Amino acid sequence: MVKIYSTPTCVYCKTLKGYLKKNGIDFEDIDISKDEKQLQKMIKDSGQMAVPVVDIDGEVIIGFDKQKIDALLKINKA
Repeated sequence: MVKIYSTPTCVYCKTLKGYLKKNGIDFEDIDISKDEKQLQKMIKDSGQMAVPVVDIDGEVIIGFDKQKIDALLKINKA
């Protein structure tokens, strides 16, 4: 399960979501600008207030760290 904590104005969030869609990865998009409870959960889990924060099966990644995301989701680029 992939969750992305994001905001509508975040350029990196949009880039990340586009990248996952392009690679056929389903994800839950959590808009923390509209959900205080999820914002608090994101801060608790990541220690960060910046977005995007990606949660891949409990593994938290801060920002659009393509290498980590590719490794966890087994996205191979030839």
